[in-house]
Amino acid sequence: MSTALTSKLPALPLAALGALVLVSVLGVGAVRIAGLSAQQQPDASTLATRQLRFEDGADGSIAVRDAGNGALLTTIAPGTNGFLRSAMRGLVRERKRQGLGPERPFELLGRADGRLTLVDPGTGRRIDLEAFGPSNAVVFARLLPATSPGADHVAQR
Repeated sequence: MSTALTSKLPALPLAALGALVLVSVLGVGAVRIAGLSAQQQPDASTLATRQLRFEDGADGSIAVRDAGNGALLTTIAPGTNGFLRSAMRGLVRERKRQGLGPERPFELLGRADGRLTLVDPGTGRRIDLEAFGPSNAVVFARLLPATSPGADHVAQR
């Protein structure tokens, strides 16, 4: 820079702005590393739980089974239910990345406040399904036990 321009720029305000940017970046980084979020809500009590297994069919369908008794809950036809497919694909990919197989079932939790959470106990990953809208959450709400108040509550939201 030329000496004329350097003499016109005030050093103190520029240093203060630089310090502000540095503190902001460090603060955001610390919050991200700590896993904190202003939007996290405490989990409401669980009203309904179902352990699920998802089995790929040769024709591209997905059989959804109750892991407790092996009962077929539903079959997802090929090319349908894109949200369910993408949610499960992400969870299964994480299992493979960690060297885990399909032995442990996934857990679907229906909460007292109507929220649904899909949990992979093997990896610790969880998907708060209400974040994707009520029409997507209903796809999973149908998999809860029919007699559970959580299934009714989520379906009505």
